[in-house]
Amino acid sequence: MPSALNVKKISKHYQDGSRQIDVIRDLSFSVAAGESLSVTGPSGSGKSTLLNLLAGLLELDGGDVTLALKDKTFSYRTADERSRTALRRQHIGYVYQFFNLVPTLTVLENVRLPARLNQQRELERHAATLLGEFGLSDRLHDFPETLSGGEQQRVAVARALLLKPPLLLADEPTGNLDAENSNHVADLLFSSCREQNISLVLATHSTEVAAMADTRLHLDTQLPLDTRSQDRQSP
Repeated sequence: MPSALNVKKISKHYQDGSRQIDVIRDLSFSVAAGESLSVTGPSGSGKSTLLNLLAGLLELDGGDVTLALKDKTFSYRTADERSRTALRRQHIGYVYQFFNLVPTLTVLENVRLPARLNQQRELERHAATLLGEFGLSDRLHDFPETLSGGEQQRVAVARALLLKPPLLLADEPTGNLDAENSNHVADLLFSSCREQNISLVLATHSTEVAAMADTRLHLDTQLPLDTRSQDRQSP
């Protein structure tokens, strides 16, 4: 299966006075449509930095990231900030650890928001159906503060999936949940992306969640190491 996301020798560094700190260095990997990559590593190893680079929130210091869209391949290296913002809004879903739901909007309004911002009214109508598939039909008109943590994260996952983006990024999506809700949300995230041919990149401290991915990437504080799941060895 051809890769939808290609990361080629990317680097990101910061300056600490006269000292250069390499957070990401010459990192390469690819993720096919419908496949998943989990990113693990200790705090400060660059997991969030990597996701921010893939989201186009940070500029690359070296290398390139390309994402296959329906009508073209988008190159991060040659894109300006405006183009990256458009990419993020239209083609990348994002799930956060702390849900990031709009407190003044209902569950249904939160999930509809990406479609409304992109003027895709047909997808606005799909929001209620999607929430029903996630077991939230009876919560459509409730506000986030009345939901449990697991329910809020299911709403966040539905919102990220609504536009059927080619890429979904998840930053510790189960980190604020108990074991039961963590398993439920992780199952939902992986299965939904697989069924909709969405490339998933997920950062996590959970070894159980990481093991659910097709491919695993471990970031060390000294050197990024690309490791595969036991049943998928590096060539």
